[in-house]
Amino acid sequence: MTLTQLEIFALVAEMQGFTAAAARLGISQSGVSHAVRELERELGVELLRRQQGRAELTDIGRQLLPRASGMLGLAEAMRQEAADARGLRRGTLRIGSFGPTSSMRLLPGLLARYREQYPGIEVHIDEGTDSQVLQWLLERRVDVGFAVLPEPRFASCPLVEDQMVAVLPAGHALAGRPNLTLGELCGEPFALTGAGSAELVTRLFQAARLQPNIRYRCGQLLSTLETVARGEAVTVVAELSLPLRPYVTGYVSKPLHPAVLRQVGLVMLDEEQASPAARAFLQMAGRLRREGGLEGMLAERGRLD
Repeated sequence: MTLTQLEIFALVAEMQGFTAAAARLGISQSGVSHAVRELERELGVELLRRQQGRAELTDIGRQLLPRASGMLGLAEAMRQEAADARGLRRGTLRIGSFGPTSSMRLLPGLLARYREQYPGIEVHIDEGTDSQVLQWLLERRVDVGFAVLPEPRFASCPLVEDQMVAVLPAGHALAGRPNLTLGELCGEPFALTGAGSAELVTRLFQAARLQPNIRYRCGQLLSTLETVARGEAVTVVAELSLPLRPYVTGYVSKPLHPAVLRQVGLVMLDEEQASPAARAFLQMAGRLRREGGLEGMLAERGRLD
């Protein structure tokens, strides 16, 4: 069993195809297939099922993939430990990001500062929902991720705090109110977005023993806002997730009463076992927060947008 075989297995599983994995790696498809076959032969099990041009994990393949990812992560950490001794000139940082709060507000400024300090580090970014980011961390697909805190399973670094807001059509009867309760929203058609803080919104209603009248489930925030702007529904989102630039108009946002705060930060499985590149990113973000640099960075993003 070699690290190359494990890397190819993990990439084929991620891209769900031998051809796509071969193109990413810059090698032949037969080379990719041979590596996977040799790994399966050594383990004595079928890891990937080939059908209709796609590759799907078998049950045992799905069980062993996190093990392979963990071994690859440890190997990368060893490489980066060596690079750290040379001044962290090389390495890879894999970041999981969710929603506009992290992908559009926080990440651009953090990456700009990180690249200034560590220009040789290669950065990979995966974007998904908040729950997907946490799963990627557990699978070691990413080294560090943005999350809604607290997350007791992970080492964390708080970054920003905002509030949850109700979003209504501009002409709605409740649009003139200074704030709104969750109960007042239950009588309206509700749009639940799958992005960002969907799980937090669901927990808010459950904690209040309320049931929103969910008529729409939207995969992205902008499609949710468009649904609201058309007058078809109301929703609840985090204030920092709302776009500063008016991609969608025709809606207004109102704070919830009582106020509901949300804290967003960075999380990783174990800071002591993390790669030097990941630790450096977490520590840099923590310094920025302590020194007040994050507020200036968010204000700068507001001016740019």
